Amino acid sequence: MSNVTFYISNLLEKMTSTDKDFRFMAANDLMMELQKDSIKLDEESERKVVAMLLKLLEDKNGEVQNLAVKCLGPLVGKVKECQVETMVDTLCSNMVSNKEQLRDISSMGLKTVIAELPPSSTGLSLTVNVCRKITSQLIGALGMQDDVSIQLEALDILSDMLGRLSTALVSFHQSILTSLLAQLMSPRMAVRKRSIIALGHLVPSCSPALFTQLTEHLMGELSRGPPTANVRTYIQCLATVSRRGGHRIGEHLQKIVPMVVKFCNVEDDELREFCFQAFEAFVSRCPKEMSPHIQAIIKLCLKYITYDPNYNYDADDDEDDSMDIEDREDEDEESDDEYSDDDDMSWKVRRSSVKCLEAIISSRRDLLVELYGSVSPTLVSRFKEREENVKTDIFSAFVTLLRQTRHPHGPSLDTGAKEEPAVTLLKKQVPTIVKALHRQLKEKSMRCRQGCFSLLTEMANVLPGQLGEHIPALIPGIIYSLTDKSTSSNMKIDALAFLNVLLSSHSPETFHPHISAILPPVIQCVEDPFYKITSEALQVTQQIVKLMRPLDKPASFDAKPYVKNIFACTSKRLKAADIDQEVKERAIFCMGHILSHFGDQLAGDLQPTLQIFLERLKNEITRLVAVRTLTLVASSPLKIDLRPILTGGDSNAWILLAEKPAGP
Repeated sequence: MSNVTFYISNLLEKMTSTDKDFRFMAANDLMMELQKDSIKLDEESERKVVAMLLKLLEDKNGEVQNLAVKCLGPLVGKVKECQVETMVDTLCSNMVSNKEQLRDISSMGLKTVIAELPPSSTGLSLTVNVCRKITSQLIGALGMQDDVSIQLEALDILSDMLGRLSTALVSFHQSILTSLLAQLMSPRMAVRKRSIIALGHLVPSCSPALFTQLTEHLMGELSRGPPTANVRTYIQCLATVSRRGGHRIGEHLQKIVPMVVKFCNVEDDELREFCFQAFEAFVSRCPKEMSPHIQAIIKLCLKYITYDPNYNYDADDDEDDSMDIEDREDEDEESDDEYSDDDDMSWKVRRSSVKCLEAIISSRRDLLVELYGSVSPTLVSRFKEREENVKTDIFSAFVTLLRQTRHPHGPSLDTGAKEEPAVTLLKKQVPTIVKALHRQLKEKSMRCRQGCFSLLTEMANVLPGQLGEHIPALIPGIIYSLTDKSTSSNMKIDALAFLNVLLSSHSPETFHPHISAILPPVIQCVEDPFYKITSEALQVTQQIVKLMRPLDKPASFDAKPYVKNIFACTSKRLKAADIDQEVKERAIFCMGHILSHFGDQLAGDLQPTLQIFLERLKNEITRLVAVRTLTLVASSPLKIDLRPILTGGDSNAWILLAEKPAGP
């Protein structure tokens, strides 16, 4: 008897102990042994190990049962096919047992075995044979209408198998389809939902004939006018089939879409939600085949995006837009209490219609002009949406519209090029958009404000320089998000990122009246302990420095009152040694801009700062950014005197300095 065989025999003997700790330790040791690649079991040991593990599945101790399940996985690749089949037979039999705990643990065991079956051609024979055994047993279990828990477990396992090993089950596809279609009629919603999931896993690998059979069955059932609960199931199933089957459903859409449109008029919010989810799947997967129906779907989406029968928005519209932030918070708390309604499902209809519109926007850039005419004004009018999840999706849809408006190859360099019609339409809508967002930027909801900044950032990128006249309306919202005590780190980062885009895409004169308002919160962010906020704030500070005193035109703004504070906060970060690399680099480059633009106003602070740059130049980690920064300072029209540090530099670094062009 080999050492391994002797050791395994000892473990098996301990597994029969009356002490649960002995059984647990023995099962744990066996699992560790089975995970070794070198282990080889003889035929007798294989049989004994499999028998003992199957016996431990019925152990009174739950931890021992769980360990036995974990052992089944590595065992699949260590024993002969006949032993794997024995495991599967026992597990399938246990699955229909009267004992609930045994059923649950055996289901876990089957999932573990399926996860370990080899999908490659080397193990195909084992996989096919085992899958056949399991499938025939599962189809039988699906027919057990008396016990829903058995059906649910069988559907879960079937989904796992179809997801991993569908090609090994080709001969069973027809019988699986027949069984699953029957389950769509189940009185239990959980059974219907899991059947839809299993059908979704079957669709990618089934034959065209089977796919047609499935689709025609669903259409046939819908045409019979079944109860609303069944209609919901069939439409959900069509959406899943479309998502998983891709273009294959395209040839059937001519018949399917009118049916789904008809069911949108049924007074059932959940059904409407599923209808729009189906439209979203059709549009995403088959944009070409959906062309004849796109106008009708847009019309439906625009109708139901405003569908909120339990709320009166007119009262909000009549309120004064200049309400201060504290009043806004009080009003939000009141409205949350007054209008909370757990039974209200209309928000799901609005959300699904918005997502459907986003799918249309994403897949149909050719309709951009039309979308700006019909969809854009409605989306903007819905920025006032009361449900946070829906509002977030509305912002997301509008951001998608803006991204589609961007030129595919970036902004055109040809200034004489004709402006795209969609851009022209967007420009006309900017005042309305900013007015709608102005109020949202004061909301206490951070998700709402983050959505606003995401949208505004995208708009500033699409229309550089076009938000200038609206800056006064945007600044208070930015300052609120930077200074509010309850603001999260991500909120501050988003606000700073938008401010950075805004500063870099507009003329200096636009911001001069607002420097005194925006600079203090930005400096406060530079001193924030979280490095990402500090890094983003330093980038914004750099932009502010460039705007306060542009080097390419005469100065028209008195920056003297601000230089000291900007220098102090940046210098603190520049001197720190124990900070993140990203902050180090941003601090170096920001200080470079301060020297380049205000070096003549720093007096005694200039030379000590240059000495810090010299230290950074000697450090390999910061050398490159220091070279680029000193190049920037050297090229400043202020003629900053660098001679005092020239003698202390690394000669190689100065060669780099001579060769490296300026710029980030």
